[in-house]
Amino acid sequence: MMTQGRPQQQQRGGPMMGRGPMGGPMMGGPVAKARDFGGTMRKLVEYLGAYRLPILVVAVVAIASTAANIVGPKILGQATTKLFEGVMAQLGGSGSIDFDSIARIVLLTLGLYLLSALFAYAQGWIMANVSTDISYRFRRDISQKINRMPLKYFDGTTHGEVLSRITNDVDTVNQTLSQSLTQIITSLVTVVGVLVMMFSISWLMTLVALVIIPLSMAAVMLIVRQSQKFFKQQQDYLGHVNGHVEEMYGGHIVMKAFNGERESIQKFDGSNDMLYDAAWKSQFLSGLMMPIMTFIGNLGYVAVAILGGYLAIRQAITVGDIQAFIQYVRSFTQPITQLANISNILQQTAAAAERVFEFLDEAEETPEAENPVQLEEVQGRVEFKDVHFGYSADKIIINDFSAEAEPGHKIAIVGPTGAGKTTMVKLLMRFYDVNEGAILVDGRDIREFTRRDLRKMFGMVLQDTWLYNGTIMENIRYGRPDATDEEVIAAAQAAHVDHFVHTWPDGYNMVLNEETSNISQGQMQLLTIARAVLADPKILILDEATSSVDTRTEILIQKAMDNLMNDKRRTSFVIAHRLSTIRDADLILVMQHGDIVEQGNHEELLAKQGAYYDLYMSQFKKQGEEVAAIAA
Repeated sequence: MMTQGRPQQQQRGGPMMGRGPMGGPMMGGPVAKARDFGGTMRKLVEYLGAYRLPILVVAVVAIASTAANIVGPKILGQATTKLFEGVMAQLGGSGSIDFDSIARIVLLTLGLYLLSALFAYAQGWIMANVSTDISYRFRRDISQKINRMPLKYFDGTTHGEVLSRITNDVDTVNQTLSQSLTQIITSLVTVVGVLVMMFSISWLMTLVALVIIPLSMAAVMLIVRQSQKFFKQQQDYLGHVNGHVEEMYGGHIVMKAFNGERESIQKFDGSNDMLYDAAWKSQFLSGLMMPIMTFIGNLGYVAVAILGGYLAIRQAITVGDIQAFIQYVRSFTQPITQLANISNILQQTAAAAERVFEFLDEAEETPEAENPVQLEEVQGRVEFKDVHFGYSADKIIINDFSAEAEPGHKIAIVGPTGAGKTTMVKLLMRFYDVNEGAILVDGRDIREFTRRDLRKMFGMVLQDTWLYNGTIMENIRYGRPDATDEEVIAAAQAAHVDHFVHTWPDGYNMVLNEETSNISQGQMQLLTIARAVLADPKILILDEATSSVDTRTEILIQKAMDNLMNDKRRTSFVIAHRLSTIRDADLILVMQHGDIVEQGNHEELLAKQGAYYDLYMSQFKKQGEEVAAIAA
């Protein structure tokens, strides 16, 4: 069982992209780019290998859906031609409108559109399943990877960075697969299919219609060139504003205590004004894109209508074909815009996937022993044997550390901040492996055990408490999941928890969460001690747990800790800051700069008048001065 500090979640602002008229990202928005686009996409394709058949089915269905949609206007144009010819015949008195033929053509067109809709539904349903399953696999793989990662990685990576990969990055890949993948297929098929149908109607009108493409692209590039710098500025200033707000909110008491409101508001107003200016310009310029493209598109419609009318007068084309052609022109520009947007989306997707794959490729913990040791009964003898360790290979902070702890003994580790006390505990739990030397438990190197079996021998109570969203009963039972309610309550009584739990509305069934405000820091600490009591470990590790509580609660915590440590079957390691709490320790190790400079019991070390004596007397003197000041 172990407790640890509650991770501080950090908000990360992903790249904010303008939304285009089709609901996709605007081309003017800033896009995060992958360092190795091709390599990342190959990895993503390999990851999709298990879904080859569903993706192939989606591709076939998407092509069929798009083809049915493309053929519709050409067939519907025949109905228009029949109607026009019938009307002209009636006016000439030589015939009538053939409503039966028109009805058959309309029903055929409706059938095609219905078939297209069914295919579109099928492809959406399949891709939703595929993309969701891929997101599930990504998150599962990342979660399992986190458990195999060495703590060294998390020392240099924020919690927000890891959370961003399992949330934002995976969501980005999911959205691309569920929406953009099929859109790429349908857009490509639409562009090619519509172009073929347009040429089949009139090559001359097709050439006139294609003139609008370079005009549209020129307008888009001009707008993108101008708006992109403002989108980048918008992201930068948004980061400044969010960072300032978070900073001021987190430290608002200190800010108010030092009358920093005016300066804070001035700084916020400055950043906010720049954000407004950049956001207004970027949104205005990106908003110009669709009106300009619509205007250019309308010029194309005018040209097509004039040319079509001329050709119809010369009987080179039917009225129905002109109607179909205008529909095709409208259908032709939309997929081109979508493909341009998708190119940005793919860049963003590659960047997100690259970050996920980078995390999955990170170096893992040292592999477990091939033939791990399992002790029939743990005695609790611990030996540090010539231990050398550094968080980086070129900076060793623990030098030739050697010490022995007999079963049932209480070992205190003292020393100034940065002496290496907590590092020794991390090595003992094998959160890190030693560079040289060895740590032995009952005569066996801890690297011979599996990490799970090793850590089952230990219980930890740290200065920073960790309680999760669950009931009091569940939080205590975390130390031993198979414990009965009676055993949980007995552990709570031993840790002096039971009496205040009964003062809460639901007692042991009260749910703890982030909003819980009626539990003090000391009560939280006692709950973690109850968790350790329930786990009943053979080796106990106690980081100083009383530094941030009041005197009355400190006495309760000390009593609860004594109940844990006084069991002679249990070896205890205590990281002590208040030396008065470890006078009865069997062995006190005094550390400075990663070395043991003194060791012995309380009386022996005081008699030496060395480093321990200086530490103890400095605390005693400080306490004496505080008492004198209170008395005065």
